[in-house]
Amino acid sequence: MARRSATHVKHDASFLGIFKSSKVAFAFGLIIMDALLVALIITYVPYTKIDWDAYMSQVSGFLEGERDYSNLKGDTGPLVYPAGFLYVYSAIQYITGGEVYSAQIFFAFLYLINLGIVLFVYVKTDVLPWWGLSLLCLSKRVHSIFVLRLFNDCFAMTFLHAALALLLDQRWHLGLIIFSVAVSIKMNVLLYAPPLFLLLLKALGIFGVISTLASAALVQILFGFPFLISHPVAYVSRAFNLGRVFIHFWSVNFKFVPEPVFVSKGFAISLLTTHLVVLAAFSHYRWCKHEGGLLNFLHSRYVAMKMKFAGLSSSNSSSRILKKEHIVTTMFAGNFIGIVCARSLHYQFYLCH
Repeated sequence: MARRSATHVKHDASFLGIFKSSKVAFAFGLIIMDALLVALIITYVPYTKIDWDAYMSQVSGFLEGERDYSNLKGDTGPLVYPAGFLYVYSAIQYITGGEVYSAQIFFAFLYLINLGIVLFVYVKTDVLPWWGLSLLCLSKRVHSIFVLRLFNDCFAMTFLHAALALLLDQRWHLGLIIFSVAVSIKMNVLLYAPPLFLLLLKALGIFGVISTLASAALVQILFGFPFLISHPVAYVSRAFNLGRVFIHFWSVNFKFVPEPVFVSKGFAISLLTTHLVVLAAFSHYRWCKHEGGLLNFLHSRYVAMKMKFAGLSSSNSSSRILKKEHIVTTMFAGNFIGIVCARSLHYQFYLCH
């Protein structure tokens, strides 16, 4: 009987292995087919001129020696992204010479890299059936954002997905560094910060949390250093302006709200409050369900920290291996909550996030 049970388990394991390998093969097939689709899009669909010229103008000012963020501008307005954006698009300008067609080819490879990372995440977590992976390749607008519009969202989300892939392997320090790189390109990646911080508290001890956050902060300091030592106020106020309001016309979430209400401070505060309340509710009832709720979890972390400082626990006693499905679900759900509560939201936020 025991031999039969062992044989049955071995058969199930081999079946799962075959299923997973076929899933990987299907994912590679999707990448190849999507590469052909992207090539056809670049060849036959006209490029959409939106931000590229502004990006190149801002980069040119930076490369010419300008370090005052208030003076870095393009035809769509002043530069409002952190310094990582300038480094990335400076490299793109160097590689492509600022030519749109060359940049489209570059972004085509970026699209395929991002797709490969996302497919890796879904295969690794095994939360989708094999045919569900094809849904990741069917968005007309995602293709447009990458190869027809050349937005910086593409780089920000590729780095974010790379960070997520590292988190699945429990590589928290490197994952936080790559996450910080993503934030340095476009700040809306911070919508992932609340669920990420909760996962850090779950996975690491207090010193691990502090060191990972310090690593992420160091990335921001190093990237922003040329601007921080010359015009710090201009850099911080422009690159990390949390109170910036987009034009009501371009809003997606709340276009039904009258413009005077949309731009009001009260509306912004109400959305922020809603965001925090929903995050707290998900943290308590979903993400910390197995720990007895958010308050019990935080109390347990506090007790563990006290024991650590008192020398009553070993260095690894508060570290845990988190399930891959839990990491991905928490990150994506937390980001979606932020999207729902975002006042100023463009279409690419829905699609790239």
